[in-house]
Amino acid sequence: MIDDCKKVLKKYFGFDEFKGGQNLAITSVINKKDTLIIMPTGGGKSICYQLPAMIFEGITIVISPLIALMKDQVDYLNSIGIEATFINSSLSNNEINNRLYKASQGEFKLLYVAPERLESPSFIDRLDALKVSLIAVDEAHCVSHWGHDFRPSYTRISNFINGFSNRPVVMALTATATAQVREDIIKLLQLRTPEIHVTGFDRSNLCFSVIVGENKKEFIRNYIRQNKTNSGVIYASTRKEVENIYEFLIKEGYKAGLYHAGLSDEERIKMQEAFIYDDLDIMVATNAFGMGIDKSNVRYVIHYNMPKTIEAYYQEAGRAGRDGEAGECILLFNPGDLYIQKFFIDQSNLGEERKAFEYKKLQFMVDYCYTSTCLRKYILSYFGEEDIKDTCGNCSICNDSRELKDITLEAQMILSCVYRTQERYGKNIIIDVLKGSENKKVLDYGLNSVSTYGLMKSYKRENVQLILNKLIADGYLKLTESEYAVMKLSNKSSAVLKSREKVFMKLHKVETKVEIKEDLLSRLKELRKEISQREKIPPYVIFHDATLNEMCTVLPCSAIDFKGIKGVGERKLEKYGEDFISIIESYMLENNILKNNSKPEVVRAVTSKKEEKVKSHIVTYNLYSEGNSMEDISIEREIAITTVENHLVDCYLEGLEVDLDIFIPEGKEDIILNTIKSLGAITLKPIKEALPKEISYSAIKAVLYKYNYLKNEIAN
Repeated sequence: MIDDCKKVLKKYFGFDEFKGGQNLAITSVINKKDTLIIMPTGGGKSICYQLPAMIFEGITIVISPLIALMKDQVDYLNSIGIEATFINSSLSNNEINNRLYKASQGEFKLLYVAPERLESPSFIDRLDALKVSLIAVDEAHCVSHWGHDFRPSYTRISNFINGFSNRPVVMALTATATAQVREDIIKLLQLRTPEIHVTGFDRSNLCFSVIVGENKKEFIRNYIRQNKTNSGVIYASTRKEVENIYEFLIKEGYKAGLYHAGLSDEERIKMQEAFIYDDLDIMVATNAFGMGIDKSNVRYVIHYNMPKTIEAYYQEAGRAGRDGEAGECILLFNPGDLYIQKFFIDQSNLGEERKAFEYKKLQFMVDYCYTSTCLRKYILSYFGEEDIKDTCGNCSICNDSRELKDITLEAQMILSCVYRTQERYGKNIIIDVLKGSENKKVLDYGLNSVSTYGLMKSYKRENVQLILNKLIADGYLKLTESEYAVMKLSNKSSAVLKSREKVFMKLHKVETKVEIKEDLLSRLKELRKEISQREKIPPYVIFHDATLNEMCTVLPCSAIDFKGIKGVGERKLEKYGEDFISIIESYMLENNILKNNSKPEVVRAVTSKKEEKVKSHIVTYNLYSEGNSMEDISIEREIAITTVENHLVDCYLEGLEVDLDIFIPEGKEDIILNTIKSLGAITLKPIKEALPKEISYSAIKAVLYKYNYLKNEIAN
């Protein structure tokens, strides 16, 4: 059976091997056992139900919480040759009836539905009439009251499942779930003796950083300047903050969008699609944005404010690097963020028990911001993982090479103050006592008479606060679970007070990374964008960044090589192989790169009988010689305009007669020529970046050749 699964994996998804844990989860489902899968974002959860859907008879129903997620998934599945559709509130009744009829005729292998739709008895009856083999409940943590994104509609899913005449196999999937949430998922979805597959929560490709006390806007300005070619998300806690950051970025000249609940549905959809289609580089948003957005090429996520829970932070940060490539997750923290989140809890309609629970989770988040231990270890420990390395080498704590500062004396002062005040007060009162404050509370409580009063008078208040929070984060102090938390000494504090253990501290700092992109990658992204606009699907549905990066490394110049790239299945080879191989071949010719010590021979992904004995660029040239425009040739051959341009440039270099003016936009020749003269025609990429966006690489090359710049002067 596993061999059959691997064939499906390669044929449709373009992968030779399963990622960690996928094969076990899929085997469990194919053996018709209920299954709970906990797999990190980017770990390949979707394949765990999409692949069995292709092996099972009948249809798989996927319960998914967001319209955007459904559309992304369906677009992707259809693009790789798997028939899928969705039903949600964006459709008319006629559209819904039409899709259900097609489903009854066996035209779809997967049907995505919103949980709210399951409240309609007539809709459930129609689904029961289908041959449903598998039900996949995505974002399953939404069923738990103790999860970070509880949705009441999820609590009714079990009734829907148990209402089937022949109960299908049930799979529940989530990326973030504590032990308590896992128990809720099993209980509330009524999974039957499920197999549980936890592949771990680690996202090793992500670098985690906490920045404390920096000028946030200045940090963002500098960071984005160094990462301007990358796609990113900036999260803020309030609508007002989102709008301020958005306006700031627009004034700085960046292609940014904003997203929050105060916008109309139409505005949110417009912004979201612009970001998904790479028309915007940066999305500034509240936590209303992102759940289920399957945009794989987000390279960084910056939290302008601290989120309220570790679960929420890890899910939002996890939107970086979904393609497995490097991503940065940066949290900009200052103590004021705590009061924002406390305000949200205070203003909620939660009961006292639930509020206490939320305060406890908030404190875990605060501790994360102040800890001096490995950030990755802190997160993984929170989710219950064991045997974690003390250092990961990929977070701001582990990468901070500065010497540790011995703060044992300061720690003893603070711990002693908590002890002398009988463990009855919160952080602010303790700091007031240590600073020798004469405010009313200190005097009324008689705390000016304790021996630690004024002990840290010479220290800045923010430094005392920083050390105190570090002691909480590292477990030397504990806080009670309440709105007005009181500090208590822990078992660890005794060793410090008795000078048997020293305490050290480093300030958090991150060095931003500048990723150098090859010129070839820019061209492949440009081609991907062109195809995206033509087919009206997001660029990452065509190929992930990881796939493009591998193309730049491997330089596949034949259909066989191209099919060997991860993420290239049969359908994508057939649809896009010609276009991408053409770009790669052109790049290799320009740079005198030889594959296997010989001129690259391109074995085309798709050829008609007419073209079998003729090289593809010659077929294009023949159509050009007959008077067809490049647009006509693109339509006739079903290849991208970029590919047509590359073919004709190759023909020109081979000595065939090609009018170079066809590549040069009207009125743009002088600006291209002047830019070339100004920059010295050393490389194509700087010339491209200095020119208006609509001027293509082919136009630049045409001017270079027209004015007799030597080909070997053009390096990439």
